[in-house]
Amino acid sequence: MCNSLKESFNKIIEGNKDWVNFVKNDNSGRFEQLAKGQNPEILWIGCADSRVPANEITGTKPGEVFVHRNIANVCVHSDMNMLSVLDYAVNVLKVKHIIVAGHYGCGGVAASLSRSQFGIIDNWLSHIKDVYRLHSSEIDSIEDAEKKADRLVELNVEEQVFNLCTSSIVQNAWKNDQPLAVHGMVINIGTGELIDQNCTFTNNESLGQVFAFK
Repeated sequence: MCNSLKESFNKIIEGNKDWVNFVKNDNSGRFEQLAKGQNPEILWIGCADSRVPANEITGTKPGEVFVHRNIANVCVHSDMNMLSVLDYAVNVLKVKHIIVAGHYGCGGVAASLSRSQFGIIDNWLSHIKDVYRLHSSEIDSIEDAEKKADRLVELNVEEQVFNLCTSSIVQNAWKNDQPLAVHGMVINIGTGELIDQNCTFTNNESLGQVFAFK
């Protein structure tokens, strides 16, 4: 291993040693409790971007947020990884809130507005291009490139919230009167603010007839 790789890897090891010392000296008992299991009330579905860690942004501690992340916080019904996380969170952990969290300055969203090819990720970004297709008139009317991408970030969050709400997992939770709210939010990395997009669902009544299971 070359020196630069050794140095960066050693930082990880040293960071873990610091964390171990912190845990060892913590007298609250919370880590002993965490070792026995988890009971989070929140499922966070966010972007894989390194600048948007769920716990830091929400001010929560280990054990309080169940997390799934991917490029541009996409939630599609063919993604078995996301669906498996969703199923476990809803049906086993019984979370009360699901937050889809996008962020301004998202590289995946910006790439979706481009005609360039980036590799295998193009197949994933096609989901976001579909969001653009649904809202192309509004997005194309925005001249500033950054504002255009930011608006697509917001619309992408709204569409992914809708996708989650129409999943059989969330629909059946509501059918069984399980208290569950699905929220859409956008992170402003520059300020740290988590901005509510006002697209919260707590039942399937406003999803449209073909999407609302009986």
